[in-house]
Amino acid sequence: MEQLTDQFQDTVKSLLIRHQSILDILSKGQETSARVNRAVVKSVTSCGCHAVNARKKPIPPDASLADLKELLDSQLEGFVCDNCQDIIAAELGKQLFYIAALANALDISLSDVLDQELKKLQTLTIFNLT
Repeated sequence: MEQLTDQFQDTVKSLLIRHQSILDILSKGQETSARVNRAVVKSVTSCGCHAVNARKKPIPPDASLADLKELLDSQLEGFVCDNCQDIIAAELGKQLFYIAALANALDISLSDVLDQELKKLQTLTIFNLT
């Protein structure tokens, strides 16, 4: 994994020309995040390949933390079609580009970030409520 993230970061560093300012990187990061959100929304509202069934989920008073994994879900019904999946994946790719650009600007290794986060998740497991 380290090799892939390092290679991705190096490639982003070599390609980023216009938006090298930290302010540009932050604003482009927000823009790409909004575009991911929009692509997911459009897959529901325009394509209709899946739907959102958002409602409060009843949780029994005696439910344990482990029970919550089974009781709660994504509130999605259906599956994202191939076309919408391609669009969402492309937008996620652009978002990852600006995450890597931000890490580069701050001299942070994405490999280190992922490794640290993985260790935290493995240590805290289900109690990692962030």
